[in-house]
Amino acid sequence: MDKIKQIGVLGAGVMGTGVAQKYAQYGYDIVLIDVEDSILNKSIRTINRNLRIHNMTSKEKINSEEILSRIKVSTSYGDLKGVDIIIENIPEVLELKKKLYQELDCYCKENCYFLVNTSCISIAEIASFTKRPEKVIGVHFMNPVPLQKFAEVIKGYYTGESVIELVKENLKAMDIECTVVNDSPGFVSNRLSHLFMNEAANLVMEGVATPEQVDLIFTKGFHHETGPLHTADLIGLDTVMNSLEILYSSYQDPKYRCSPLLRKLVAAKLLGIKTGRGFFEYN
Repeated sequence: MDKIKQIGVLGAGVMGTGVAQKYAQYGYDIVLIDVEDSILNKSIRTINRNLRIHNMTSKEKINSEEILSRIKVSTSYGDLKGVDIIIENIPEVLELKKKLYQELDCYCKENCYFLVNTSCISIAEIASFTKRPEKVIGVHFMNPVPLQKFAEVIKGYYTGESVIELVKENLKAMDIECTVVNDSPGFVSNRLSHLFMNEAANLVMEGVATPEQVDLIFTKGFHHETGPLHTADLIGLDTVMNSLEILYSSYQDPKYRCSPLLRKLVAAKLLGIKTGRGFFEYN
């Protein structure tokens, strides 16, 4: 079994930032890639803030400087030449992913594995963009990544058994439990969760209930930690909308048709926590 030492994390948004922090906390060297220095700088500030909050609220203190020293930021794919695995977290836009994976084949070493942290796009389709489809596997980390201890692992059509075992061992080493499911757009978690979020948005649009009431029913009535609309705000309403469009395109099933209210909020750039307002307002 190959030894994983250095991780390439592509995309420094909410998920990529969380993945980079999680792996750095467990001793891995990280190369964090994004298209702009400003995005990377914001990511590092977020990680630094998260680590400070951890040390203020937890009895188990961690060395923030040591963790941050393990994270190298870059806008160049050339810095990925030594990484053992790639964890991809770029937006849910198929053409962007196709272009990315075709370029990665040119920069990454032959025995580098590709872990796809996608929401809804088929792992088999993403694997078709590379010359190493047997080394492509889906790993759907849960948000917020540094605090979660579970991941949904998706076996693509060509994914090798050795890659599945490698990923399971790697996740276990970071105290992350996982379950391996077969490939299907949206997998298990997002085929279900996006129906919840989409129909919750429709209920608000129709005036049946306020966002607060919808989420209260799920947190108090069903004992969910967060309601569907707060979850949508956490993910980002633009990401939720893009994922629903992929699900609708994949299955041609009207149940995945995106709520007009969700589209309206995205058009108004009210994307949730990352913009300070979505279904709810955030300080």
